[in-house]
Amino acid sequence: MNIDKIYIGQNCSIHRSFTAEEVKQFASLSLDTNPLHTDATFASKSRFGQLIVPGMLSASLFSAIIGTRLPGDGSIYLSQNLSFRKPVYPNREVVATVTVTSMDRQKNRVTLSTTLHDNNGDLLIDGTALIQLQ
Repeated sequence: MNIDKIYIGQNCSIHRSFTAEEVKQFASLSLDTNPLHTDATFASKSRFGQLIVPGMLSASLFSAIIGTRLPGDGSIYLSQNLSFRKPVYPNREVVATVTVTSMDRQKNRVTLSTTLHDNNGDLLIDGTALIQLQ
């Protein structure tokens, strides 16, 4: 996307839930086999009381938005910081949102707020991404 078509406050959201099978696939691909994500018995004894979705799988929704919607095709991640506020549980819908917070037209860069909420509006993940446009 051309930086001239981007404006401060512009945002994009996607809704998604992750199944236990998708979590297992992610664990296999990423090598993150933490039993909090893969072993229901183990997870039931944790402070969460059940399986949780890996934070990086949940945060991958930001990459999906950034790479395909806002800013879109050709976007290059330069940095991302994340704060994991509450767990994401399998089979529960979440809403990932990126919002343009600043732009550097000379360097062709965009800074985005990145947030993940559940259907109750609770903040699960927040952060900031710096994106280079082609």
